[in-house]
Amino acid sequence: MSKKPQYDPEEIRYPDQIIVTSPLVPEMEKSYIEYAMSVIVGRALPDVRDGLKPVHRRILYAMYEDNLTHDKPFKKSATCVGDVLGRYHPHGDQSVYDALVRLAQDFSMRYMLVEGHGNFGSVDGDPPAAYRYTEARLSKISEEMLRDIEKETVDWDPNFDESRKEPRVLPSRFPNLLVNGSAGIAVGMATNIPPHNLREVIDATICVLDDPNATLADLMEYVKGPDFPTKGIIMGRSGIRAAYATGRGRIMVRARTEFEEFGKDRIRIIVTEIPYQVNKRMLIKNMADQVEDKRLEGISDIRDETDRNGMRIVIELKKDANPQVVLNRLFAQTQLQTTFAINMLALVNNQSQPKILSLRHILDEYIAFQEEIIIRRTKYDLKKAQERAHLLEGLLIAQDNIDEVIKIIRESYDDAKERLCQRFSLDDVQAQAILDMRLKALQGLDREKLENEYKELEERIAYFQKLLSDESMLRGVLKDELIAIRDKYGDDRKTEIQDVEDELDIEDLIEEEECVFTLTEGGYIKRTPVSTYRTQRRGGKGITAMATKEEDYVDTVFTASTHDFILFFTNKGRVHRKKGYQIPEAGRTAKGTNLVNILPVESDEKVTAMIHLREFPEDRYLTMVTRNGTVKRIQLSSIHTARKAGIRCITLDEGDDLICVRETDGDQAILIVTHDGMAICFKETDVRCMGRDAAGVRGINLREGDYVVGAARAKHHHQVLMITENGYGKRTDMDEYIRADGPQKRGGYGLKGYNVTEKTGPVVGVKVVNDQDDVLVINDAGVIIRMAVSGISTYGRTAQGVKIMNLEEGVKVISFARTDHEEEEIEEGSEEEHGERQEG
Repeated sequence: MSKKPQYDPEEIRYPDQIIVTSPLVPEMEKSYIEYAMSVIVGRALPDVRDGLKPVHRRILYAMYEDNLTHDKPFKKSATCVGDVLGRYHPHGDQSVYDALVRLAQDFSMRYMLVEGHGNFGSVDGDPPAAYRYTEARLSKISEEMLRDIEKETVDWDPNFDESRKEPRVLPSRFPNLLVNGSAGIAVGMATNIPPHNLREVIDATICVLDDPNATLADLMEYVKGPDFPTKGIIMGRSGIRAAYATGRGRIMVRARTEFEEFGKDRIRIIVTEIPYQVNKRMLIKNMADQVEDKRLEGISDIRDETDRNGMRIVIELKKDANPQVVLNRLFAQTQLQTTFAINMLALVNNQSQPKILSLRHILDEYIAFQEEIIIRRTKYDLKKAQERAHLLEGLLIAQDNIDEVIKIIRESYDDAKERLCQRFSLDDVQAQAILDMRLKALQGLDREKLENEYKELEERIAYFQKLLSDESMLRGVLKDELIAIRDKYGDDRKTEIQDVEDELDIEDLIEEEECVFTLTEGGYIKRTPVSTYRTQRRGGKGITAMATKEEDYVDTVFTASTHDFILFFTNKGRVHRKKGYQIPEAGRTAKGTNLVNILPVESDEKVTAMIHLREFPEDRYLTMVTRNGTVKRIQLSSIHTARKAGIRCITLDEGDDLICVRETDGDQAILIVTHDGMAICFKETDVRCMGRDAAGVRGINLREGDYVVGAARAKHHHQVLMITENGYGKRTDMDEYIRADGPQKRGGYGLKGYNVTEKTGPVVGVKVVNDQDDVLVINDAGVIIRMAVSGISTYGRTAQGVKIMNLEEGVKVISFARTDHEEEEIEEGSEEEHGERQEG
């Protein structure tokens, strides 16, 4: 017989509960995104600053808390695992132990962060002993990861039950992300960063400190490539360069082998090093299986002779086998040669964003972090020094008046502190320090000792204050500390890099082609091959160039090669540099990639001008024109920099924007055109060459409400092409601007270049063209039309032009670009359509 329930059923009905109805799909999306971000940020990806995942960071800090440093005795791994679980990491004990074991494996870590005592696994894939048998402590170099952590150098977060604080990141006094690498699989993304040589990485970091404009080629003078703990040979440099330039690349790692004679005219292959992360036992088993299945021929015996003196795999060959052929087959069919896919993904912006990083970007992030560490450490040391100096001031006063101090204390009942403060103008801290000292110590105060300490403190305080105010001094301190770590822990490279004949560089792997680069008002950019847009006749409707978001429209379009440098000039007067292939390619109707994922631009900053070029010669110049008519000329070589944040190229007045930049050779004329159709043409030498920070001079005088819409280089035997908002345009002979008596002088109001009416609408831009060019015209609905320039009529300066592009109601032309001519493709039925369009 069942028992009667011991509770009232009404008590568990929750009469006040509120049930919220939620649609399934949005709830699943929200929950999955939260789960994904939790895995990405809190489990699988390393922080760019210290190169650690949360579990590794918690292991190191918990061992540091327990004082398990390299000079202390080993402690059971079970203790370390338990402390990590109980304090910071509420997950399975096996996952924590596996992470601890990896930190202690000399075949996994280039520089081990934990010293292990016992069986911690092997390169054969043997599992480690259970944590009740093994012992561990921090290695010597891992203490550099934690140095100065007690000096308020990093931010702290509460642990899972808010009973303790744990560091969000470790101070990491060497670039651990590159030095030890990292591997992890998150949700929708994964990271695989190879280890590197400490000496090389620190030398590259110092190179960036000494030369902020250091290029990838400069850095690769120091960082030759990955340096694996299992040694091996990296074949070729193109994959290394690709990874360091873009954050992604593939490198081929090969085992080190040699031929050895034995017996009577017999050859055997000796393997002494294998590629990183290859299981030796499984490698030998795989080779033996292939020999048995007749997929590998010429091998008579395979055995493992590895001992304490090093690795040695012996592959004995049959008497009639060709050793080199057998070795090549082994490389092709076994893990004696593997491909390591580099994907340098890490968390940036204080662990808020996963990002693919180039070598320079990782070094820049690390340097910025270390500068912050030194600033915070110095502020802490300054505060402690000031507190001690303040206390010493009170003790010196007590020394000067020792008899009176003793008298006041003896005569006081319970107000000695107040009387000392009142008599000698001490504060509470100083008076308490005097009262806390034993009478013997107070009586025996050594004035000279106190004065020396006080003087030393004043010198330290002055040094700390100077360090905080002098950025170059701060970088010098960082450089000295890095050199000390390099000299103390640096060693020679283990992995050899062999050059490969006819090796392809990253640019050789990318087909060079002309592309259309399109930028929207909302900041989305893409590149699309020029061949995507077929030629149409004047008056055509065009084809859709890209699908834009609502209230967004295409703002700029230009053509360049994938191997060109693209210089991005922003309205704030800064310039950034990228290669054409670094702009993501997208389909004709795709939206593109937001510029904030490509360039470090501010929220109120937008790209307003772009040019493309192959190199930065000394005898070439950039002529810049602003919206308010200012013009400036600088040497092209003055902006040849790889600085991640870009550089300033012009100082702008308030309310002015940089809108146009043209490359010149020092002997050209500049044509400036305004919104209301005015135009001025003058020699570029009218504008002297200036420094990067100069503001420029007056190029054209503007009437009220008018502003500059574009500029171009004036060329003889060419035409000036202007197009208006309402789709009208015309060509005008350049001779009407470059007159027989020469161009105008800068600073005037200019000549009428276009008869702007209500029908035509104002001018949107200007290009210098000839009959061998095509033009791409784009409107704010995202539609592009391509046409031959020869199909646009030539008129005088004061004419209104002809219809270039048919527009829907409310649609305006916003930009156009010149490109090379392409033969027209006439599809079936297009002649009839063309005829109907002309008759209409």
